Amino acid sequence: MKYGFIKTAAATPHISVADPSANAAEIIKLIGQADICGVELLVFPELCVTGYTCGELFLSDVLIHSAGNALNMVCKATVGKKAIIFVGSPVWNGGKLYSCAIAFQNGKVLGVVPKTALPSYSEFYELRHFVSGRDISGSIKLCGQSAPFGTDIIFAAKNNDTVKIAAEICEDMFIISPPSNRHAQAGASVIANLSASNELIGKSDYRKTLIKSQSGRLSAGYVYASAGTGESVSDIIFSGFRIISENGEILAASGLFESGLTLCEIDTQRLAYERRRLNVFESYDSNGYRMSEFNFDETGAELMRHISPLPFVPDDLKSVSSRAELILQMQSRALAERLKFTRLNAVLGISGGLDSCLALLAVVRSYEILGRSKKDIIAVTMPGPGTSVKTVENVSELAEALGIQIRKIPITDIVGKHLTDIKHSGKKDIAYENAQARERTQILMDIANAEEGLVIGTGDLSENALGWCTYNGDHMSMYAVNSSVPKTLVKYLVSYESERVIKYKKALLSILNTEISPELLPSDNGKISQKTEDIIGPYELHDFFLYYTVRFGQKPDKTLMLALKAFKGKYDREEIKKYLRVFIERFFASQFKRNCVPDGIKIGTISLSSRGDWRMATESSAKEWLDSIK
Repeated sequence: MKYGFIKTAAATPHISVADPSANAAEIIKLIGQADICGVELLVFPELCVTGYTCGELFLSDVLIHSAGNALNMVCKATVGKKAIIFVGSPVWNGGKLYSCAIAFQNGKVLGVVPKTALPSYSEFYELRHFVSGRDISGSIKLCGQSAPFGTDIIFAAKNNDTVKIAAEICEDMFIISPPSNRHAQAGASVIANLSASNELIGKSDYRKTLIKSQSGRLSAGYVYASAGTGESVSDIIFSGFRIISENGEILAASGLFESGLTLCEIDTQRLAYERRRLNVFESYDSNGYRMSEFNFDETGAELMRHISPLPFVPDDLKSVSSRAELILQMQSRALAERLKFTRLNAVLGISGGLDSCLALLAVVRSYEILGRSKKDIIAVTMPGPGTSVKTVENVSELAEALGIQIRKIPITDIVGKHLTDIKHSGKKDIAYENAQARERTQILMDIANAEEGLVIGTGDLSENALGWCTYNGDHMSMYAVNSSVPKTLVKYLVSYESERVIKYKKALLSILNTEISPELLPSDNGKISQKTEDIIGPYELHDFFLYYTVRFGQKPDKTLMLALKAFKGKYDREEIKKYLRVFIERFFASQFKRNCVPDGIKIGTISLSSRGDWRMATESSAKEWLDSIK
C-alpha cells in the first residue's frame, strides 16, 4: 500500500492433527481469502502444517515427508499472490529437526527461521522433539529451492525501506531477551509471531499485555497468530487468538475460539519516524543480518484501520472519563505547586467561553488541593464592544455555580480612548481587535502586581499551533495552564466536569453550547458576530492536522488521505485541502509567538513549548509542505 502502510492478516486455520495435506488445503483456502482482501503480510500459527500436538509423531519419517509435500502445495499456491506469507512447520535440516517459520511469496521460498526458545516445562515438552535454532546462520533446500536458514534474516521490501519483517516463534516472545529485540535493532519494523499458545484462565490478557508491550518497546508492528480448533484436547486447549499491534496500541484482535483472518494495516512510516525521534532506541549495524528481498506493491488501496477524527480524545466514554480526570488532576496539581511556591493567588480573565472556563475549573481544584478559600481567586470579566449577551450570562452562571466572586471591568471606553490617542482610523481592523486583547492582559497583569497575584493564561494548544492569539495580549500570562490541551479536548474536559459535579452542569452546558469566538468585533444586537471557525476553519480539522504533523512528522498528502477517511461524509476533499493549507501556513508563520510562551506543563504527547518539545526556526519555509498537497 501507499505511505508505508502494509495490509496485514493473522490467520488461524482449522487443524487436522498429523494430516499435512488437509492442513495445507485449509492454509491455501485462507491464503485465497487474504489475497481477495489485498493482504500484503499473512502470518499463520506455529506448526500449522502438521498441528502442534503431534507428540512423538514429529519423530516419524512419514510426518516429516508429508509435511514437506504440504509445503510444496502451499508454495505453489502462493504463485500470483502478492503477500509475504509465514507458515509454521517442522523442518529437517542438517540432521536436526526444527520448528520453523517458512516465508513464501509468489512461489518463492524467501527464508526459513527456526525457533529459538523451546519450552519443556509444565505441559510443554518441545525439547523432546526439536532443537533450538539459536545463532544458526546457513541455508536450506526446501520446495526444490535454496533459501537462507537461520535467526539472522530480515525480509526487506525492495521498493520501501520502512517495510522490513522478521519472525519469531511463540515462546521466543516470552523469554527475557526475545529475538525480536535484536531484529528490531537491526531494522525490522514488523515482527511476525507464529504461535501455539494454549488457553488458560488469565493467559489471554497476559499475552495481550506482552504483545502490546513488545510492540511499544520496539516501536514496531507485531502480528501474532496462534493455533486453534482441531488441535488435540487430550490435555490442553487452543483458542486461535490473533492480534495485530503497533507501537503499544492494539489495532485488531480476534475473539477466543475463532478460526479465520484478523486484518488491519500497520503504518511502517510512522514507526520509522518514532525510531528517529527516540534517540534512546538502540539500533545497530544490520551487517550481521541477511536481507531477503520481496516485492511490495505500493497501491492506493483503501484503509481498513480506524482513523479517529478526534485523535486527542479517546474513542470510548469510559476512557474519556478516566483521561479527563487525570488531565484535570495534572493541571490543578501543577498550578497548586506554582501557587504554593510563589505564595500568590490566581488572577485570570473570564470571558464566558470554553478556555477560560477550563482554566477556572483548574484554579478551583488547585485551591481545594491547597486548602485555600475560593474567595481569594481573583477572576475578572472585561466586557468590550464584541461581548455578547450569551457570554455575559455564562460568566454570571459560572460564578454562581463555582461559588466565586467575579469582578467586572468594562474596557470599551478605555480601548476607545487608546485608539484615539494613537490616531487610529476607527476601522474595525486588526489593531482595533488586538487593542482589546492587550488591554485585558494589561488589566490582569496590573491587578496581579497590585494584589500579589499570578496571572493564569487561558489559551490552548490549538491556538498556539495556529497563532490564534494576540502577541503580548492573550498570548501572555504568568502560567499557562491550558497550553498543551487542544481545543477538541477542552470540550470533553468541561463536559466531564459538568457530569462530575452536578451543581456545575447548567452553567457548563451553557458554555459548551456557546460558539467559539474571540468577541473582538461589535456584537450583532447582543449576539456573537465573530465566529472563529468561520474564519480559520473547524478546530476538529486543525487538531487532526496538528496531531499527525507534530506527533508523527507526517507528510501533508498522507495527512490528507487519513483525514478523508476520518471525516468521510462530513468534509469533502477540497474543504480538507483548503484548511490543511491554512493550518500549514499559520503553523509555520506563528513560531515567533511560540518562542516566548509562558510556563505550562505538558499534558499529552504533544507540546509546542520552545523550551521543551518543539524547537523550530521562526524563518522556516512551509514551501515543501504546501507543495506536497498540490
